[in-house]
Amino acid sequence: MSKIKVIVAGALGRMGSEAVKTFIEHKDEFELIGAAVRDLKNVSDENLEFHKRNNINLTDDLNALIESGEADVLVELTTPDSVYENSLFALKNGVRPVIGATGLTVDDIKELSKQAQKSQMGAILAPNFALGAVLMMRYAFEISKYYDKAEIIELHHDKKVDMPSGTAIKTGDLMEHSLGNKVPIHSVRLPGLVAKQQVIFGSQGETLTLEHNSIDRTCFMPGIRLSCKKVMELKQLIYGLENIL
Repeated sequence: MSKIKVIVAGALGRMGSEAVKTFIEHKDEFELIGAAVRDLKNVSDENLEFHKRNNINLTDDLNALIESGEADVLVELTTPDSVYENSLFALKNGVRPVIGATGLTVDDIKELSKQAQKSQMGAILAPNFALGAVLMMRYAFEISKYYDKAEIIELHHDKKVDMPSGTAIKTGDLMEHSLGNKVPIHSVRLPGLVAKQQVIFGSQGETLTLEHNSIDRTCFMPGIRLSCKKVMELKQLIYGLENIL
């Protein structure tokens, strides 16, 4: 089987830098043909040397990378102000987006889904790539069938720009189908955290709590690798890692 050719957008962010390392470590499955950053002038000499040493094309021109026609997959790990345009541009140019960045609106997702169907190409939008978080969402949905009240508490590092998190929103949406009402979401942003979420169910005389704690960002990498493989088989947009497991 030929290697999957990948571009990482947001390559110097917390998730992006881990993704770059992951693709380097799995050269038997993937070829990292490019890494995109917002502004190449602000990249440190250390990072420039790292990418040069590993023969990675580090650039601030993502569109040119996509238009080169070399890539199979765009791993989109940028910010809410660029994720939609980058993902749409990828689909229009024959590159399958695997989207981990948050900030997409309902209308954005609908438009990306339409473009994926039009292009007959796969796309994956994953609010969370961690297996444990996906299982938490799945079981929160199941437990919601037996409780009338629940609330979500999500905690992230203080540099996370969106609030509430995509994982919390997705969890609440799944639960709403069973509960019949919106689930309150409480957000915490503090240094020292990576990502943590609690789903607390309450009933007469008892509570039940689901909790997932991402201790290190490496927990997201198996999900990213899986998504890059699965998206090659799809011809539509899939929302949620639970739908490809």
